[in-house]
Amino acid sequence: MIYRVRHVTAYAYELPVEMATHLLHLTPRPLPRQRVINTSLSCDLEPARRSEGLDHFGNPTAWLYLDRPHARLTVTADSTLEVAAPAPLSAVTPPWEAIRGLALARAEVAEFLFPSPTLPPVEAAQAFLAPYFTPRRPVGEAAVELIAHFRDHMAFRAGVTTVSTPVEEVLRRRAGVCQDFAHLLVTGLRMLGIPARYVSGYIRTRPPPGGVRRVGVDQSHAWVAAWMGPEAGWVEMDPTNSLFVAEEHVVLGWGRDFGDVSPLLGVILGGGRHSVSVGVDMDEASVSAG
Repeated sequence: MIYRVRHVTAYAYELPVEMATHLLHLTPRPLPRQRVINTSLSCDLEPARRSEGLDHFGNPTAWLYLDRPHARLTVTADSTLEVAAPAPLSAVTPPWEAIRGLALARAEVAEFLFPSPTLPPVEAAQAFLAPYFTPRRPVGEAAVELIAHFRDHMAFRAGVTTVSTPVEEVLRRRAGVCQDFAHLLVTGLRMLGIPARYVSGYIRTRPPPGGVRRVGVDQSHAWVAAWMGPEAGWVEMDPTNSLFVAEEHVVLGWGRDFGDVSPLLGVILGGGRHSVSVGVDMDEASVSAG
């Protein structure tokens, strides 16, 4: 499937911002299942300096430095890419208790075993997942049952949490949004000894039958990749939708938690109060994949 994704972030400030620096995670990550055909980042203000590169996790990033006073800022990311579904989950995976030991022998995997700044240990998160991880059960089998039933226990409800809501509060409310569910699943898996990373990206949405698709209503999204042994590798799960990731998921990048891959993170001087609006459009593209 070939998609065009357009992500527009607009800030309006109460007072002029004298200077600012911004870190952007808005460029899709090239992957075996995801080929970036073209991509661009633009800003309505010409930055004094701009640089691009990769962060610690290998995600594409851009840095903008603005040295002129401004009351508004709009950043637009526009990408065309070809996306395929991940390989099916291996039919044979190790018992979940063995995963921690296998992961510790691989540095690039082991770093996702441990707590992160936003996600400290939460015993209740482990207890939430524990019924699926019975003794000696294959980790893949446990994951299939877990993800199939996740939405039976959690309700998607916008407005009841913020980007800083802790996992304990999400569990208490049994409600939240995709970031909350990803954080909950990452925390519980790590406490069981299963490496888990937070994945940031987009998911294609569709209008109801007979409805007209509205512009700007596609979703910035978050899900989880869990390492299930050397054969299965990283397996992507979408707890918000109770499914394994398919070709309608576009990856921007991954990290230990939301803080590692925030789409746009800035430090500003001045500005006072501000508002932010985000619009995402994700459409099937008619360009050639060649």
